[in-house]
Amino acid sequence: MKITFLGAGSTIFAKNVLGDCILTPEIGEFEIALFDIDLERLKDSRLMLENINKKYNGKAKIVAYKDRLESLMGANFVINAVQVGGYEPCTVIDFEIPKKYGLKQTIADTIGIGGIFRALRTIPVLEEFAHDMHKACPDALFINYTNPMAILTGYMLRYLDINAVGLCHSVQVCVEGLLGSLGMEEYIEKSISKIAGINHQAWLLEIKDQYGNDLYPEIKRRSLSGKYLDKMQWDLVRHDIMHRFGYYNTESSEHTAEYSPYYIKSKYPELIERFNIPLDEYPRRCVLQIEGWKEMREKLMDSDIEHIPSHEYAAKIVKSMTLNTPYQLHGNVLNTGLITNLPYNACVEVPCLVDNAGIHPCYVGDLPEQLAALNRTNINVQNMTIQAAKERKKDLVYMAAYLDPHTAAELSLDDIKSMCDDLFEAHKDWLPEYK
Repeated sequence: MKITFLGAGSTIFAKNVLGDCILTPEIGEFEIALFDIDLERLKDSRLMLENINKKYNGKAKIVAYKDRLESLMGANFVINAVQVGGYEPCTVIDFEIPKKYGLKQTIADTIGIGGIFRALRTIPVLEEFAHDMHKACPDALFINYTNPMAILTGYMLRYLDINAVGLCHSVQVCVEGLLGSLGMEEYIEKSISKIAGINHQAWLLEIKDQYGNDLYPEIKRRSLSGKYLDKMQWDLVRHDIMHRFGYYNTESSEHTAEYSPYYIKSKYPELIERFNIPLDEYPRRCVLQIEGWKEMREKLMDSDIEHIPSHEYAAKIVKSMTLNTPYQLHGNVLNTGLITNLPYNACVEVPCLVDNAGIHPCYVGDLPEQLAALNRTNINVQNMTIQAAKERKKDLVYMAAYLDPHTAAELSLDDIKSMCDDLFEAHKDWLPEYK
């Protein structure tokens, strides 16, 4: 069995996902094939995983490849964690050009102007991956972790003839974060929940205790009481959404703030402080990670490195499909009638069952209409971006940006078009030709 990891220079993430696989002895002997265009980081990841493999008596053979096609040859699973264009120059560009137009962002990797252009420069690389996979491993499962999740996974499933699923990190910790912020930790392990929607905007549709009692009334009461305000400071936007629309969503408040027209508004700057919204959060994180890399690298290269199993789903998918041990997770897949009041063929995030036959998405039915309405405002941008990337047409990119809730709430149509043109020019080395 062979697992290929594309973007293996993401050393910490490779540790989480592939370290989990190494700590799963039931899957037996297997090869980990690492590929990255940054050869120094590729070497670091290989050494780190070799240390984990040795310490925990793992059964993995770890190989770093300079040739992508060779790394994919015969793979059963392909894990994608690439970031096309990196922090510099592309992420910086995604923030600085919109800022000149007065458009502020927090993370800019999902929708919004940053998410749109991140998708446009990543999709051509995914097309190359798919071309290689058709030659090297046509039956492999492609596990996508790269954002913008819904746009990229949706594009692959609709146009690239690849067996794929998109996996996020936020669904797994949604309930824990909510209950923990309200002093309800005793329910975390025994609560029963139901989650569905779209990536970074899935909804906690139900949350019950072990006896089937609805926890939402107590959650909302505590949230409004003021008693837990200090513990809620990191999450005020999501709590506000919950009270106004009835349900809590899976992604963090810094993300949620830029998926709607309500919170980051030049006309109402006091909202930024009121809801504790961290503008330019993603660049700030990148700078801190870069500055801390030397110290972090020493710890990761330590021969006595420890690995604690992560929240990631990938190792559980590998185990389930290899050993036919059924497992349930939340995956990003095409909407083939799974959520009945969201557009057909949109990329949705729903419960999925996994076994040796693959990923089996589960039927959800209608979302509460207000939640579906919020999702549709994001799906509009995602589907328009997918069409723009497929047809390579600037006019369609403009339309995707016109439809974005936060962008449209702040800028005129002329400014949005001009901003897109500036981004096309700045990203020209990373983008194919757009007509």
